[in-house]
Amino acid sequence: MDSFSSGLRRQHTLQQQIKVDKMIDTRGIYCPGPLMELIRVMRLFAPGTVFEILSSDKISTKDIPDWTVKCGHEYLGVEKRRDYWRIFVKKIK
Repeated sequence: MDSFSSGLRRQHTLQQQIKVDKMIDTRGIYCPGPLMELIRVMRLFAPGTVFEILSSDKISTKDIPDWTVKCGHEYLGVEKRRDYWRIFVKKIK
């Protein structure tokens, strides 16, 4: 199996494993916008909520996971799409 096929299989597996409660589309918004939008929306939801953040800003793949762990939430993973990333976060507290 080539690397492209195995990458598709990993993405499909991650999608199946994560049940998203709220999607936040921040494509076209750049740092620190995607993180600020996650923080704003996260305040409106109860612990246990799983968020999917869509971002076209590569920096989001670092600053969102860093902030998530620092604040005691759970970083669930990231998937690269053609021109954006899907970042998964679970609110813990």
